[in-house]
Parts: sequence; C-alpha cells; structure tokens
Amino acid sequence: MMRAGPSQEEIRRHNLGVLLRHVHLGGPTSRAELTSRMGVNRSTIMALTADLTAAGLVREELPKETGRAGRPSLVVRPESARVYVLAFDVGVDRVVAARVGLGGVILDRRDAPRERGPFDLEALTAQLAGFAHQMLRDTARDAVCVGAAAAIAGGVRAADGVVKYGPNLGAYDVPFGEELARRLDIGLPVAVGNDANLGALAEHTRGVGVGCNDLIYLHGDVGIGGGVIVGGQLLSGHAGYGGEVGHMVVNPGGRLCGCGSRGCLEAEVGERTVLEAAGRAGGGRVGRDAIRDVVEAADRGDVVAQRALQRVGDWLGIGVANLVNIFNPEMVIFGGMLRDIFLGSAAQVRSRIATAALSGSREGLRLRTSALGDDATLTGAAELAFAGVLADPLEALARVNSN
Repeated sequence: MMRAGPSQEEIRRHNLGVLLRHVHLGGPTSRAELTSRMGVNRSTIMALTADLTAAGLVREELPKETGRAGRPSLVVRPESARVYVLAFDVGVDRVVAARVGLGGVILDRRDAPRERGPFDLEALTAQLAGFAHQMLRDTARDAVCVGAAAAIAGGVRAADGVVKYGPNLGAYDVPFGEELARRLDIGLPVAVGNDANLGALAEHTRGVGVGCNDLIYLHGDVGIGGGVIVGGQLLSGHAGYGGEVGHMVVNPGGRLCGCGSRGCLEAEVGERTVLEAAGRAGGGRVGRDAIRDVVEAADRGDVVAQRALQRVGDWLGIGVANLVNIFNPEMVIFGGMLRDIFLGSAAQVRSRIATAALSGSREGLRLRTSALGDDATLTGAAELAFAGVLADPLEALARVNSN
C-alpha cells in the first residue's frame, strides 16, 4: 500500500515549528525574510505568524526605518519575556540554574560553587530547585514555562535521564532528572543530557559552529567529554552515551583513568595530568582557574609549564587526529578548560594532526575555541528544554496549560 502524504494540519504544525525555530535562533526576522527562508507564500507566513501571535509565542511590529520606498514588512519577534525554560548545568566545580527566554535570552540566573566529593542527589537537586523557585517568584504572572533541562558531567541514559556514570562527580546510576522534576514540582519533566553533547548542540545552533553541519565539540571539566554533530544532527548513540571521546585510548598502558582503563584521552589531557606535569598538583588550587594559571605561566616563560602544555598538546593532537580520521568534521571546537589548554598548546596540537590525520580528512579542517565560553553547556541545556515547543508549538503550549 502507498503511504498517505502528510495532512494539511500536519504540514501546518510543521511549518509553525519551522517558523518559530527561525525566530528563536535568528532573532527578530521580517515576514519577507521568513517567506524566502521557508519557501512558502506571503499569505502562509501571515497565517502562521497570526497563530503564533495568538498563542503568545511571538509578536509582530513595524521595523525601524528601512530607507526603502513602499510598505515595510512586519518583523516577527520572539516573546522572550513571556515564554521561557529552566536550564541547569551541573559541573564538577559549579552549578548553575537559569531562566532562559525564547530566543535564547538569559533572563535570570543563579551560580554557586560545588565542592568536590561524594554525589549527594538530594542536596544537589534541593539546591537547584531552590534557585529555580527564587527565579520563578520574580517572574511575571502571565509568563509560561515550556520546558526544563539539565546538562551534567556524566553519561546519561537517554530513556529516563539517569546519570549512568559520572566518575568526576562521583555519580553512578543516579535518577537525576526524575528527582529534580520532583523537587521543582512545576508539572514538567526535566530532560537531562551529557554536558559535552549539549555543548556541541549549543555551539552548532548559537556559537562558532553556526552553519557548520559536521563538527566535534571537546569539553574539559576535570575530565574530557565530546559531542559530535553529523549532518546537522547530534550523534547520541543507541542508548544516549555517544560522544564519550574522553575514554578513547590514545596511549595504551598509559596513565590510569577514572573509568578503570589506562591511557584514555581524559587521563592524558585532563586537569590532574596538566597540574602534575606543571608541578602544581596538591597546591590547593584546582579547576579552570588552575589551568589558566599554567597557561599564563607558560606565556611568561615558565619552562616547566611550557613542557607540561607541550606534553598534553601531543596527546590532545593525537586524540583529535583520531576523531578527524573517523568523522571527517569541518570544525573541532575546544570548550571548558580545553579552551585554555588548546590556546596554550595549539602549535603542538596542529603538528600532531598534520602528521597523524589523513590528508583528505584534515583538508579544510578548522580548529576553534568555544564562542559561548563557560555558558556553552548551559545554553545547550536551554536548547534541549526548548525542543518540545519548537517541534510542535501549539501542542506543547496546550500540554503546559493543562498541567
């Protein structure tokens, strides 16, 4: 039997999501530009924007002076103050909660340091929910929360948001999403994603990787994680654990890794290795500030720091070369503490890629640092939270309003 094509209603719902995504990612956009981008006629754009405006998702307004003759095209703008999500970021040394408006605008946020040690699910989710409730108290009464999501430094099971393993957090088989949703008590589930995967999503949609459909984002937060975008889509794997490039073995028999293996990229390039090689382990200073100290010392001529970055840059370059050979990305982005490590060892990294990566695979390769900085993973969490309303705007709003 021939499969029936999509109904007019299905096409309409799809187009509503496409239009809203354009405005969400691109900011205020004229009707004329939307007509061109979506390949539909003006009357269709008018009908779609009318539906989204009636739902309170966008508003239309006259553009600023254009200098052109004739009737100006109305500009469609996201209702950032009215429609928002809750986004959370759980790293090894800090936690962040934010209220992010449609369009990617951070409306409010709370940051706090996190002490390294055993993972306390109850205390952590209580803290994050407390931050969220503080922000919600300051929210306008007609504002609507359309989603919630968290980025976390660990392997996350896609089916239920369980943190299966997070050795640098001390978290194993933790029902993080379920417990945070219970603490929030706002009638919405909490989607959970690996921080590096969400960092890749963020850089692809809002950062240095905009317009690049094949990229790898490498994230450093004590350990090393990675997110892979192939053909514009995040590579998640069968159960959601795809992209764990930090546990790719680059030096068999090398340093012991927290995962139990030896010579993983994380073990050869991570925070502990950098500080030990630079003679700064056990000094009390850890985290990204400690890594920046090493890079700055190397810039000032500290020979020990320079040698440490050369050693780490060697292994980082080998790891990147392996990834380039496997995925043939157009761009590799360094985020988290890897941003600083790359800046301090770029020559070594490039040299290793030049000798270890296939010439065809590295042709046209661009190495970049994160444009979103320390907010890359938080931004990715917000985009994950917006996914539902961008896929089917009116249905998502109806579900939220029924809670």
